[in-house]
Amino acid sequence: MASFLQSFLDPKKNWFAKQHMKALSKRLRKYGLRYDDLYDPYYELDVKEALNRLPREIIDARTQRLKRAMDLSMKHEYLPEDLQAMQTPFRSYLQDMLSLVSSFQDFMYFAY
Repeated sequence: MASFLQSFLDPKKNWFAKQHMKALSKRLRKYGLRYDDLYDPYYELDVKEALNRLPREIIDARTQRLKRAMDLSMKHEYLPEDLQAMQTPFRSYLQDMLSLVSSFQDFMYFAY
């Protein structure tokens, strides 16, 4: 069952997942965001802890992207086309640390 679900959600195997990824990529590029920027540290404590463990430069870049996206949104504008082409919306900077924090939290939960 899990392998079916993974193959269903895999953009390489499912046309609908591929179209969703294209649309999401286009929307993220318009504002200069990455997918990991959408995680809310106030909603999930694991995200907050993972962000606290990342280097300061990565956090500063994330903050800058979020500020730029809010500014563009308030002005009802998008990034210029040449800057949109340079964006990498699915380059992950948070997933590795988030999985590490989650596994540590699971370990601590089951250890006690």
